[in-house]
Amino acid sequence: MEIILLSGGSGKRLWPLSNDARSKQFLKVLENQNGQLQSMVQRVWRQLGNVGLADSVVIATSKSQVDMIQSQLGQSVPIIIEPMRRDTFPAIALASAYLYSVEGIDLNEVVAVLPVDPYVEDRFFDRVKDLEETVLVSGADLALIGVEPTYPSSKYGYIVPTSQSSDGDYLRVSHFREKPTEDKAAALIKQGALWNCGVFAFKLDYLISLLQEKGFPVQYDELVKQYDRLPKISFDYEVVEKTEHIVVLPYDGYWKDLGTWNTLTEEMATNQIGKGVVADSENTHLINELDLPVTVLGVSNVIVAVSPDGVLVADKAKSPKIKELVNGFDQRPMYEERRWGWYRVLDYTRFEDGREVLTKRIGIAAGKNLSYQMHRYRSEVWTIIRGEGEFALNGEIRSVKPGDVLEIPVGAKHGIKAMTDLELIEVQTGTPLIEEDIIRIYMSWDEVEQFCRYVR
Repeated sequence: MEIILLSGGSGKRLWPLSNDARSKQFLKVLENQNGQLQSMVQRVWRQLGNVGLADSVVIATSKSQVDMIQSQLGQSVPIIIEPMRRDTFPAIALASAYLYSVEGIDLNEVVAVLPVDPYVEDRFFDRVKDLEETVLVSGADLALIGVEPTYPSSKYGYIVPTSQSSDGDYLRVSHFREKPTEDKAAALIKQGALWNCGVFAFKLDYLISLLQEKGFPVQYDELVKQYDRLPKISFDYEVVEKTEHIVVLPYDGYWKDLGTWNTLTEEMATNQIGKGVVADSENTHLINELDLPVTVLGVSNVIVAVSPDGVLVADKAKSPKIKELVNGFDQRPMYEERRWGWYRVLDYTRFEDGREVLTKRIGIAAGKNLSYQMHRYRSEVWTIIRGEGEFALNGEIRSVKPGDVLEIPVGAKHGIKAMTDLELIEVQTGTPLIEEDIIRIYMSWDEVEQFCRYVR
């Protein structure tokens, strides 16, 4: 069985820690078995490995999340990059075309699709493995996993089976009900309805045939070129609700969607991450990513989240409304993780003459490097504040250490490798100051050493 992990979204309900570059699945606020902080995507990846599924996984994501995935899961993780964000149907269609035309997967092979951020026990993924046999034995077009509800919730969609009778381990699906009122949810549960956790499986032939019927190419390269033609719609609306022959596998274990601050903090092992104090407060969590102390005194049932993107103080019960309030915020992400490390925006100023100045603190992990690159519109000044490395400028490489100031004019070719964990302050000057103003020449440091010479 092949597995497509969907990694998308901006996670605005977890603002200010999440942004367009760092969605909720990348927030390191959960603990692993060793007591170290991990993200949702790291947790799910480990669980897939625990049940022997990790080698069958491809991750479908947008360009903006590639560096974050590689930073947290490693450079070798197979990734399918969407040319643009267009919802789950286009993402699954593109991944299916990749499996078919690039990987050469047989059309009779079963493909399972999972979100990248469920909070579940390992045995949930054993249930995922059961989907393969379910598709083959039932002859259904789609097989889903439905979670047995623990309470009537208006936050989830419901899968309503035809009856409680079963042809085996699965139930046939009658219809779906999206986010009903709690009263209607209670009635649905009495009918045997299950929470829809967004996991489904199908034979690869089902999706490939569907693309052909809709007039889309099934060759990956061609579908990439025509990606903007695919309808911007969820897989549930475009495929699931239009499919007649569907079965569902019930799952009776623990499952939770950690999409809001109130649900996420329920699964945190500590009530405080980062610098500060929480005193005389019940059920209050502090997450502080800044190097400034935050004190919370005598305030209960509250989430206080502090990051370079902003500050949130919210009653946990009302925290799901955050998305509505911050949708109007139009600012660049102030913190991002990259394949080589991270950066944090310290200051941004636009002067009356149009000139812009952006200051960043950049951390590069030992052994990693920034690409050898150049910029059309900006000059840069780097000040090394921690660690040692090698700096390449216009064909020459030299060693750098704390206190060194490196000037990079507009158009200069440059890059840096960290020999130890290295941090620098970068001041960009020019206009426009955009992340896209990068012409990458060499990605690996081996290439830099091949085409540049060392100087003292």
